[in-house]
Formats: sequence, C-alpha cells, structure tokens
Amino acid sequence: MISQTPDPPYYAVIFTSERTAVNNGYNEMAERMVELAKEQPGYLGHESARESLGITVSYWDSLEAIKHWKQNTEHLIAQQKGRSEWYASYKTRICRVERDYSFSI
Repeated sequence: MISQTPDPPYYAVIFTSERTAVNNGYNEMAERMVELAKEQPGYLGHESARESLGITVSYWDSLEAIKHWKQNTEHLIAQQKGRSEWYASYKTRICRVERDYSFSI
C-alpha cells in the first residue's frame, strides 16, 4: 500500500538491503520494527518491497524524529543483528521530500 503522507516538506529514509541466507528471527524482527516505528513521534508511514534487493522507505516529519528512531533501544538491537546475521550489505539514505504528487484509479 502507498503511504498517505502530508504536504511536503517531510523526510524519507530509504533503506536498501541485500540479505544473507540466514533467517533466524528476521521476519519477526521486521514485523516488530514496523509496529515500533508506527509508535514513534514523527512517523508518517512506510513502504517496503523485497525480491533479491529489499527497499524500505519510511517517512518522518523531521530529522529529529529520524534521529530518535535510529537511537531507539529495540531498533539498535535490530541494527546489530542486521549487520551480524541478516544483511550481506545495506545502504541508508535520508532525503528531504520537497514535492510529491500522485495518481490513482
């Protein structure tokens, strides 16, 4: 589902990843991170897709909200497990959304 974001400006965190073959709780942790992110002040929504390359884009109202999310205790644990078990590589990009537009039937 496409997130319904407010009028810009707002921020997008783009997390692109390549997985290892290790699952070991990955799906459960990913679901928990979605639920936890939704509880964070400043969270606006997210979109995610995974094939051989995974991309998750989360939307936030401020850089401060992104900083607090990155420092969340449970999220720090997930980040550590991601580096040690689940991801062969990843890249995080933080962008300011200046403009958006949409189409739907």
